[in-house]
Amino acid sequence: MSITAKHLLAPLLLVLAGLATAAPDAGNMESLRGKMSLDKDPAPSRIADPLKDQGIQDRVYIHQPPLVPHQVRGYEVDLKVNQCLSCHGWKNAAERNAPRVSPTHYENRDGLTLGDISPRRYFCLQCHVPQTGAEPLVDNVFTPVESLR
Repeated sequence: MSITAKHLLAPLLLVLAGLATAAPDAGNMESLRGKMSLDKDPAPSRIADPLKDQGIQDRVYIHQPPLVPHQVRGYEVDLKVNQCLSCHGWKNAAERNAPRVSPTHYENRDGLTLGDISPRRYFCLQCHVPQTGAEPLVDNVFTPVESLR
């Protein structure tokens, strides 16, 4: 057997062994789709409306992005416009009585401060989400660290 064949055979055997041990558990898994077949599309459920102007929400873990305490439906955030910055940008925040964007959002990945929002922080709704009264899809047993209680 050549060296190449030996190098390919060992990982293949490990994968097969892993599949053999995982197979018994596969029958017990259940997805959020329930028993619906993958070739069928469920009717989309409407996302719950955000809670109206709830004020600043407490954070439950260190570095958690703040939740958005107001409606953002219809906000324009694309390559040319970021409507969030019309209130939360450093220029307008005090006048609009809105929290300013964190200074960390003006840093590039090397820690250098930029003159404008960093491109990797420009699309706010990737991290900052509106607070809703929706019930969780799965049980959550998370508890915040003691210092945040």
